[in-house]
Amino acid sequence: MSRKSKGISYERELIHMFWKAGWAAVRVAGSGNTQYPSADIIAGTVGRKLVIECKSAKNNSIYIPKQDIAAFQEFAKLFGAEPWIAVRFNKTQWHFISMDNLQLTENCAVITTENIKYKGLLFEEVLGSFISSKDASF
Repeated sequence: MSRKSKGISYERELIHMFWKAGWAAVRVAGSGNTQYPSADIIAGTVGRKLVIECKSAKNNSIYIPKQDIAAFQEFAKLFGAEPWIAVRFNKTQWHFISMDNLQLTENCAVITTENIKYKGLLFEEVLGSFISSKDASF
């Protein structure tokens, strides 16, 4: 399976999780391949909207250029939604990290398996009281 196919598969997995939790969610086809900022996933329920950038890695760290983070935050602001980075390291569950908890270097944001343990949230923690499905088991 190609890296792109694997990424799309992970995004679809996350979309199914949102729908199972009673949220509407869509994958933004072509995200990252346009001159305009966008997100990988848009999800929402009554009273709350999220835009999500998805990242996965086999190793212990992910690097995101600062300009990509800035463009993603601009999209979220214009869309009126909360920006989140969803991360899935090899053989782990999804973790979410807010923009405030990103570890920034001079050129990029770095997300490691170590800092996701301390600053990341699991899927159900991000949704919090907004989970509406009776059988939402993740």
